[in-house]
Amino acid sequence: MSIRINKQGLLDTIQDAGRYGYQRLGINPGGAMDIVAMRVANILVGNDPGEAVIEMHFPAAEMVFEEPVLIALSGAEFTAMINGETIPLLQPLFVQKGSTLRFTKNVSGARAYLAIRGGYVTDNWLQSCSTHLKVKAGGFSGRALQKNDRVHLKQNRGYTFVTTDRPYKILPWKAKVSDLYSGNHFHFIPGAEYDCLHETSKQKLEQTSFSINRQSDRMGYRLQGETLQLEVAQEMISTAVTRGTIQLLPDGQLIILMADHQTTGGYPRVGHVISADISSLAQMKAGEKIFFTNNSYVRLGITD
Repeated sequence: MSIRINKQGLLDTIQDAGRYGYQRLGINPGGAMDIVAMRVANILVGNDPGEAVIEMHFPAAEMVFEEPVLIALSGAEFTAMINGETIPLLQPLFVQKGSTLRFTKNVSGARAYLAIRGGYVTDNWLQSCSTHLKVKAGGFSGRALQKNDRVHLKQNRGYTFVTTDRPYKILPWKAKVSDLYSGNHFHFIPGAEYDCLHETSKQKLEQTSFSINRQSDRMGYRLQGETLQLEVAQEMISTAVTRGTIQLLPDGQLIILMADHQTTGGYPRVGHVISADISSLAQMKAGEKIFFTNNSYVRLGITD
């Protein structure tokens, strides 16, 4: 009862909803970058929404199913194919034993998720199956999936097919997620050091666009845009940060902390992207532009 990695992807790891309750010890939560996509994929195959999934970046791994399985894909559109036939996102399907899943083109999004009915056999560390790459714990031996790895499944449902002339069968239900994503506009709550920004910098933050730097990863998105400044330069002691925290770097550029963020930081916290927008942010790619909206104005009913 397993799937075999036939060809290694760029960065494919097992992730769940995260490892919470240990940030006071310096251990970040980690988990899936796009929690919405993870939960939707699980729901489509009848799993608990927090069940571990495989998070994939393009180019993604090529996998062979060594047992008949019920799967669902969500998140980014990587043009998934079973034995050369294109299969849909956000819709469950039965897959025959011996079938090969591969991804051929990145159409949209940054991360795709594969859920399998029953879930994967994983390493549990501190009450989570998420892969922690730096500690080398959780997930699949604490690392990204590699060629010839076999990821075992928790249970074999013994699926059978009425006909065997097709490698898969698409089931009739599907998910609609468009209302769960916010495009490239992200609401933020002012951070503890927001008021330390120069007034002109506040305007730049909320009225100009920023592009995602190629030096971005699961730890954080480095942004490129207008240079921002504090009213008065100041030294800060390290203080708590979390997923979505927007920090001002010494060069005047911004970074948004993501799933594998550190637990404390010494840069000014000018804002925090609201949790409802984090999954949308997780699907942004290097080079794409993003915009910020001050959510305190939204709460007060203030508009332009």
